[in-house]
Formats: sequence, C-alpha cells, structure tokens
Amino acid sequence: MKKILGAPKSIRELFTGVKYSIHYYQREYQWGRKQIEELVEDLTGEFLDYYSPDHERQEVEKYGHYFMGSVVLTEDENAIIDGQQRLTSLSLLLLYITKHLHDEHDKAEVLNLIYSQKYGKTTFNINVEERTQCLEAIIDDVEFEPEGHPESVQNIWKRYGDIVNLMIDNIPEGSLPFFKDWLIDNVQFIKIVAQTEQDAHKIFVSMNDRGLSLTAAEMLKGFLLSEIAENDERQKANDFWKTKMLELKSLGKEQESDCIKTWLRAQYADSIRERKKNAVPGDFDIIGTAFHKWVREKSSFIGLKKSADYNQFVQQEFILFTNTYVRILEYANTLTDGFEHIFYNANRNFTLQPLILLAAIDKSDTKEVIDSKLRIVSCFLDQFISIRIFNYKTLDYSAMTYAMFMLAKRIRRKSPAELADILSEEINTMEFKIDGIEGFSLNGWTKRYMLHQLARLTHFVEKQSGKDTRFDVYVDRTIKNPYDIEHIWVDHYDRYESEFETEEEFQRTRNMFGDLVILPQDINRSLNDDEYSKKLEKYYGQNLLVASLNENCYTNNPNFLRFKESNNLSFKNEPDYTKQTIKERQKLYEQLARLIWDVNKIKEFVI
Repeated sequence: MKKILGAPKSIRELFTGVKYSIHYYQREYQWGRKQIEELVEDLTGEFLDYYSPDHERQEVEKYGHYFMGSVVLTEDENAIIDGQQRLTSLSLLLLYITKHLHDEHDKAEVLNLIYSQKYGKTTFNINVEERTQCLEAIIDDVEFEPEGHPESVQNIWKRYGDIVNLMIDNIPEGSLPFFKDWLIDNVQFIKIVAQTEQDAHKIFVSMNDRGLSLTAAEMLKGFLLSEIAENDERQKANDFWKTKMLELKSLGKEQESDCIKTWLRAQYADSIRERKKNAVPGDFDIIGTAFHKWVREKSSFIGLKKSADYNQFVQQEFILFTNTYVRILEYANTLTDGFEHIFYNANRNFTLQPLILLAAIDKSDTKEVIDSKLRIVSCFLDQFISIRIFNYKTLDYSAMTYAMFMLAKRIRRKSPAELADILSEEINTMEFKIDGIEGFSLNGWTKRYMLHQLARLTHFVEKQSGKDTRFDVYVDRTIKNPYDIEHIWVDHYDRYESEFETEEEFQRTRNMFGDLVILPQDINRSLNDDEYSKKLEKYYGQNLLVASLNENCYTNNPNFLRFKESNNLSFKNEPDYTKQTIKERQKLYEQLARLIWDVNKIKEFVI
C-alpha cells in the first residue's frame, strides 16, 4: 500500500470546489430518523454551549470545535469509501440552513458547499445522479413523490423532513447565522486520502477490523465476563450474550447498542445534562456515548460488587430486558392485539417510547406483570402524544428527552397499580387538554400526524360499529393504493366566497380537522374538483367516518346507530357542507377523541 495522507478539514474545506462520487456497490444512504436526531442534537447542543444572544458574529471564531470522525477517500476520483452517511446528512443540514437564512451573502456561501451550476445544469458536490431530482425539489420547494425511487432517495427525502422538524425546536430565533458560521468552520473531519481505491478499502477494513475498534457492546461484555469467577458460568454468560447480540443485530443496524443504552438509561441513569451553557453531561448522556465505561465506573452504584452479581446481571437481567426490548420492537413494527398502543406511538415516530416502557419493568416481574406494565405505559404515551399534537406541541427527541427521562425516573420499577395512578395524574395535570382539537387543523407541522389522527378516529368508529377493519392499513404508505387525506371542500375559493372576507380565511377553514377525512388514493384523486353533492354519492360505501355524511348511512346500519346513540354522538348526514358544518364536524371529532383518549383507560390494564 502506498503512502496515506491524512489531515483535519472543516466542512467548508471538505465541500469547497470538489465533487465526490459514491460507487454503486455502496451507494445506499440508510440513515434513519434516530441517527438524524442524534446528529442534530449533538451539533446544536455543542453549539449552544458557546452561543449567547449577546454575541457578535465574529465571536463565533472563538467557539470550540467539534470532531465528526474520519472520511476515507480515493485520490484518483474522489470516491467516498467511508463517511457518506455523515456527509450526505450534513449536506441536507446545509440545505435546510440556506433555505432559512435571510442574508443573500450567507445563502450564497452555503449554496457553494452544496452544488454548482454550469451551462444551466446543477451538479451537487456529492454527485450521485439518482439523487438530483429529489435534491432539486428540496431547493425549489416543490412536491416530490419518493415512492418508486431508490432507497437512498426515499431516505434523503424523509431525513430532510426530519431535519426541518428538528431544527425548528433546536435553534433559538436569530441564532441560525451564528450556527451556520460555526458548523462550516468549527466542525471538522480527518480527511484520509489513499492513492488508489484498493488502498482506500484496505484502510477502511483496518480501521474497522482491529481490536481498538471493538464496539461499546463488545467492551461491556468483556468487562462483565471478566468479573465472573467460575469458568462454566462465564462460558454460559458468554453464550447468552452472543445469542442475544445476534438476535438484536438481525433486527437492524445498531440495535444491540440501542438496546443496552435504553436498558441502562431506563433502569439506572440518575442524571441528565441540562440544556444550558456549560452544563455537565449526566448519566443519560454518558451512557449514550460510552456505556461500557459508565458501567465500569458505576458498577457499585448499579449493584455489581461480587462475581454472583455480574453473573446475575448477564444471565437474568440482561436477558429479561433484551427480550422485552425485542418484543417492544416487534409490537412497534407490527400491529399486535393487546399491544396496539405501542404500534400507535411508534407510527408517530415517538422514539423515546422504549425508554419509558423499560423504566417501568422490575427484573423480578413475571411476564403477566410486564405485559400489564407495557399496556399501561403505552396507553399513557398514546394519550400524552395525542394531547400534545392537538395543541401543536413538539414531540421531537431533543425537546422531549429531558421530560421523558424525569418521567422514567418517577415510574421506575413501580407496580402496575402505582404506574396507573402516576400516569393518570400526569395526564390530568398536563398544561394542555384534549379540547385543543377545537383549533386543530392541517398545516406544515401537523401534516406528519394528520393521517394517523384521522385514521384513529376512522378505525374507532368502525370497530365500535362492529366492522372488521385494520388501523395499520389506513396508515401504510407502502401498499399499492394507500389512504390519503381528503379535503371535503375543494380548493376553489370562488365557490365559497360568500362565506369569507378573504381567501386566507377560506384556506384556514378548509384545513380544519372537521373538513378532513381519509380515502383510498384512487378514490381521492377521482373526486378531484367535484362539487360536494357529487362527492357525497361516492362517500357512501367508503369508511364509516366519511360515509356518515351520506343519509344512507343511517338506514339498515343498527350497530353504527347503536354506537352513535349510546355515546350521544352528534353524527348526522350533511346534504350541504358549509362553514358551520365544518365547526359542527370539528365538535364531533372532539367527542370521538374524548372516547379514544379517555384517561380512565389507563387503569383498565392494571392486573
């Protein structure tokens, strides 16, 4: 292998005047929301340690630096061998920044790091042709349909949406130009350049295949096993560990690490870093970056004092919490009878759910008790999430971590009855209530939740009326004919002008919760600009929530009528759909929501 060149480079230096390629055999961009959350949290958290609203821009030069690791490149064609996940994600973050900066010079500075134009053609600095259409749609603020495109393109579109939502909550107003300056000049990589692609791959393998690059999970295993005195027990513990690690790895990238972090944070972390300048990392934060060191340093605190403690920690506690974590993942991915709320919460990307669920478990719990606790806590989380959504309150990881960690400590190892009492009180004392629905509507923030919330109402009405439907079908975007949000009012101000003083008021009303239903995509598109009277004919025969607008729904439908009467619900057919009708329909949706997210349901799962 020829000489290797390595040097520290800022983002500005890495992206200025260069085009990178990514070879076809490693082209997929696979980062999920979790990785983007961690990236944004880490970068904004580090930046906010130095930033003050009193600072002038030039003071950013004195801010501390942040190290992003290494990138491995080939010298001959600038191919990225290692580091494309981080570089692609940073490109998306730069895209967000340039679209939200006001100063044209600042915008131009960042745009030069993302793409260049020559003879009217846009070429991105990470130059992969299949991504161009998606990235241009982001730049131009136009709609893009990711379905049918390669995995990388679909993930890029989703991750950009995640960045938009996360940055709104992470960067204080007025600080974005400062963050831009810090990001492009104070965030650094080690750029490793090999003279040939073959040498680059040798470097990549060497960096990832030597003892020094053992994962935190492997180092934790080594420490725990070294403290078990008996050879037979040590071998048995090793076998258990290896089996569980293989199972976790089969469920997804980094799941073995995520499982251990979540278990230790849920059961043992006693502190967390506060979101303020110069705050000290707590147990929660240290476990997230080096849990193997944390366990070694905190061994006495978590009850590891003699060989038998270490043996029990691996062969009993580790196994119990790993098995429970795996079950949580299964319930999050597949709608399962008895554990529906776990699926509901995961469907809205509430990534802190496993932390809260595992916090409630005691290592001496039976499966029956664990099941009860999973149901109680997930039911609470479903109510908590929906109340926040209806009141336009963020659920993003960075904004919710502190509150959820403090809640995890409160419910740690409580009995089912104690859990239900604590969590019911938590709902009853929330600053916001379910009646936030009164002002709930479709907008740029709520669109990520609206399909779910409408699907919940739809599925509830049908289930209570004896119809056999599945919620997961309503929210599945991968099926051939997925469900879409349908505006009952078409987007024609001229048809409703008499009811409004301005078109803006019309649009606000049209986007109200009460003007929305869900329909299969083909039905939704076929209705297009139809008058309400024509739509009404087609609504009958669809799901009950939308069919209830048609008078035919109230004949020969005893189960639905019984459900309506027993709950005193204001369902009625609507031959005309007016501004007043939307308000009345909004009230009906509130009635349904109060039944679905009734705080008393939390206690129904106590055994």
